[in-house]
Amino acid sequence: MRVSGSLDFKIGFVLGLVVVGMGGLSLFYTPYDYNQMAPAERFIPPGWQHLMGTDNFGRDVFSRIMTGAQYTLLVSIGTVLGSLLIGASLGLISGYRGGLLDEMLMRLMDTLSSFPGILVALMMVSLMDNKPHTLMIALLILFIPSYVRIMRSGVLACKHRDFVKTAALMGASHCRIIFVHILPNLTHSLFSATVLGLSNAILAEATMSYLGLGIQPPIPSWGRMLSESQSFLFNAPWCALSPGLMIMLTVVAFHSIGEAIRQR
Repeated sequence: MRVSGSLDFKIGFVLGLVVVGMGGLSLFYTPYDYNQMAPAERFIPPGWQHLMGTDNFGRDVFSRIMTGAQYTLLVSIGTVLGSLLIGASLGLISGYRGGLLDEMLMRLMDTLSSFPGILVALMMVSLMDNKPHTLMIALLILFIPSYVRIMRSGVLACKHRDFVKTAALMGASHCRIIFVHILPNLTHSLFSATVLGLSNAILAEATMSYLGLGIQPPIPSWGRMLSESQSFLFNAPWCALSPGLMIMLTVVAFHSIGEAIRQR
């Protein structure tokens, strides 16, 4: 298992580095303007001039893939960090205080989890404007319950242990017990859950964009590129294979890293 976990981490790290590098590089450089149309260069297959070919408007697919990585990572990282901050805080309070507050918070989390996640996100995005921050808020709400449960279970496992009781007998405040004695013991679980959450957030963002309720044109999105290329899938398969492959590799990358961390 140790060898397997190390291999998973290396594979995930290399793939993740490629995706993050593409997104970061697109801030400063892309081979072509991602939205520049060239009707005379429609459906050019992959080659040295266009590494991933061109689409039905003559736009360079590789440049659009690079720019799409930027926005996909932005939405996914913002979603995970926001849900981590809110969910971890609620989980800490719920697990440490217990009682009626714990019962109310957990019933609220059960209620949020009982609805199909994509359905809730679709409803929220359809009621509001289709902007990256709207999609981020919709996905953030879906991810909060998982972090609440992870943090709450960790707090419940720690707060009755000897080192916490000793700190309380020595007069440590509740804040010191939570942030100095309990929280450091839960960082490994949170870190693993955060990396795994990135893969889920990327897949959720791609799904929403595929359905037309994610990132809107002219900003490129892997999910929307995949959806738009269906009509000419057999004429120019590279237009669909490129974003589909990037979604798969990115999800595999962060999932492999998260699983390796969890195993260690």
